[in-house]
Amino acid sequence: MEPLETKPSEETPTQPPTAAAETPAAKPERREGFWETLRSLLVVLVGVLCIRTFVAEATVIPTGSMENTILIGDHVFLNKLLYGPRVPYTDLRVPPLKTIHRQDIVAFRYPRNPSVMFVKRVIGVGGDVIRIADKKVYVNSAALEEPYVHYQFSTVLPLRDDFPPAVNLLETLPAAWGLDPAWAREMPSFIRPDGLHVPQGYLFCMGDNRDNSLDSRFWGFVPLENVVGEPLFVYWSYDAPSKDWIADSLPGRLRFDLSILWNFFNKTRWSRTGKTF
Repeated sequence: MEPLETKPSEETPTQPPTAAAETPAAKPERREGFWETLRSLLVVLVGVLCIRTFVAEATVIPTGSMENTILIGDHVFLNKLLYGPRVPYTDLRVPPLKTIHRQDIVAFRYPRNPSVMFVKRVIGVGGDVIRIADKKVYVNSAALEEPYVHYQFSTVLPLRDDFPPAVNLLETLPAAWGLDPAWAREMPSFIRPDGLHVPQGYLFCMGDNRDNSLDSRFWGFVPLENVVGEPLFVYWSYDAPSKDWIADSLPGRLRFDLSILWNFFNKTRWSRTGKTF
């Protein structure tokens, strides 16, 4: 037998396309248009607002009322989730995770001007009796141990160092001491022979720098609902006087911002970064 012939394939071999037959490559479609970018920005903005409203908020300490625990120029993060942050534009609050105790440091909205934030230490809670004698604080007749307290002066003054003052002395106390007129009128209704009685739902707060702190001695109680949070840690601390941090004028703010840029490294208190309370 003769071997079978192998017939050539009838398929036409594929020829490489000529340059004229080439189809131009399609340009990649632009996947992210204006609305996608805007949506991404809105998501980030909503996330930042939610964190700032419900979780944490940054603030700076502009005065020396909490020295030496918290210094002027300490920038701190506040933990807002602990005490039940308020839902914006409503009267609703998130359930609190922690009860406020004596000697806690809290940030709160100043009762006489809620647009201003204060940071002080809780000395008394609702139901407590507060008395200060010769700078020593007594809560419910027991002396309070306060290793954090800082004094600047040795002199003893009524209202500041002996509290509460006698009712008949309230009208004689000079306005220059910082006594709020409304508090001067309200205070007598809370004074008893054993001291000042803190009503339920309120706090009595003081600064650690007892000789240089306008606090509950001078303007009254803090409503629990005014508490915003408590300081977590220092994320940056810059050494500058109080007058620079509280400057209101635009030129003053600009000068201070420029001085921060110029002196950032040599005036930053690096050792305070990460300090907790």
